Amino acid sequence: MTGCDAPFPPLPEDPQDAPGRPPLTWLYVPGDRPEVVAKALGSGADVVIVDLEDAVAPDRKEYARSATAELLGDQVTAAPDAVPVHVRVHGEDDIRALAGLPGLAAFRLPKITHAVSVHHVAAVAPGVPLYPLLESALAIEHAYSIASAHHAVRGIALGEADLRADLGVREDAGLDWPRSRVVVAARAAALPPPVQSVFPDVRDLDGLWASCVRGRGLGLLGRAAIHPRQLEVIERAFRPTAEEIEAAEQIVAASAVEAGALALPDGRFVDAAVVASARRTIALAGRA
Repeated sequence: MTGCDAPFPPLPEDPQDAPGRPPLTWLYVPGDRPEVVAKALGSGADVVIVDLEDAVAPDRKEYARSATAELLGDQVTAAPDAVPVHVRVHGEDDIRALAGLPGLAAFRLPKITHAVSVHHVAAVAPGVPLYPLLESALAIEHAYSIASAHHAVRGIALGEADLRADLGVREDAGLDWPRSRVVVAARAAALPPPVQSVFPDVRDLDGLWASCVRGRGLGLLGRAAIHPRQLEVIERAFRPTAEEIEAAEQIVAASAVEAGALALPDGRFVDAAVVASARRTIALAGRA
């Protein structure tokens, strides 16, 4: 067999093809308000993100860290069926204080610009899943190296408020390219599709819906929220429609009867890539 005829090496497991429905709603809550965190855990969000960074005033940082440590040490929070709790850290003191606690599901790392920062956190907090947040032009340029920096990285996402300021972007469409860039970087690094950044106007649910539809069209999956009233809109926007689910089920059923590429009765062409996409749609609908 010649070099050009050699088989390609096997691909790594694709997290998008994993069983189960991926999380769609990620609710941010300030770490210095334990009563709000408690309500968030019962809000129906798929993931709760306790924020120790932007949402907490400088003179409240230590209290927020202490309150979050108490929360993450609670056996109820650490139960297998509990809502996963991520923490957006403010600095290394937060990481060292919280890394060993049983209720911690992951760290979200703000303002990451280089892979070396990810390696440092992974060394300080071994075994903790990491979600770097890309919030500057430099971070976007390094998106793939950050996404692939360490096996502890389980996803990447944009921090769009800081990115807007860094780029001088005023219109939402000006962020389409960075959004697409992180989608490609995540996919290239065998990570799940990035979660869309927060929509800041909690009263404008129509605007939130339109923004989610745009994000979904770019390949983003799910969205961070800053108020429970946003959760239902996000969930509805990112779940497949009834028509999409029906089409996906037809594709999967046809592929079970006949292997390889085939054409459905309505003229749609189906190959392995189309079948994989259909399976992801069914999983997202909660039917896997």
